Amino acid sequence: MSDFWIYFQIGLRHVLDIHAYDHVLFLIALAVPFSFSDWKRILLLVSMFTVGHTLALLLSVYEIVAIKVNVVELLIPITILITALFNLFTAGKSSKKESISLVFFVTLFFGIVHGLGFSNYFKTILGGSPSSKLVPLGEFALGIEAAQIVVVFVVLILSYMVQTVFRFSKRDWTLVMSSFIVGVVLPMIVASKIWLR
Repeated sequence: MSDFWIYFQIGLRHVLDIHAYDHVLFLIALAVPFSFSDWKRILLLVSMFTVGHTLALLLSVYEIVAIKVNVVELLIPITILITALFNLFTAGKSSKKESISLVFFVTLFFGIVHGLGFSNYFKTILGGSPSSKLVPLGEFALGIEAAQIVVVFVVLILSYMVQTVFRFSKRDWTLVMSSFIVGVVLPMIVASKIWLR
């Protein structure tokens, strides 16, 4: 049980780390257009991120896939930007249900990219033989999922409060938050080390 808690906590901290806020930014961009009535859809999206993240770690841990760190560090904010821009262009439109498949695949892709970005650190934590890596990976994934559900729940509560107490429309709230996210990730993209070549 103690081993479970160790890897579970690493997963929690990985999402909730204040110094690595890209994960939280993506979750905000993902959740802001939704409300509590959409809980099944948002839970599916969050779980798809975890699946992508875990798949990337699995491929990396077993050395099936390797990607340059600079490329991953550029792709992460680009994926956040795509999600925020998607929100800006679809805010207030009734086609949100039809467009869920695009968000679904972007979320899966983000999970894969983010998993690759974390893979070197995770391999260092694991060590050991390949057969001993599957269980810790599952425990870590559960920690990721739990932390993501907490972040999404907080975003949904804030959305509800802003829309009921301050009388923001869902469209305006989505536009404001997505614009904020775009403003945060654009400097991250510009500052990427990949441009230094």
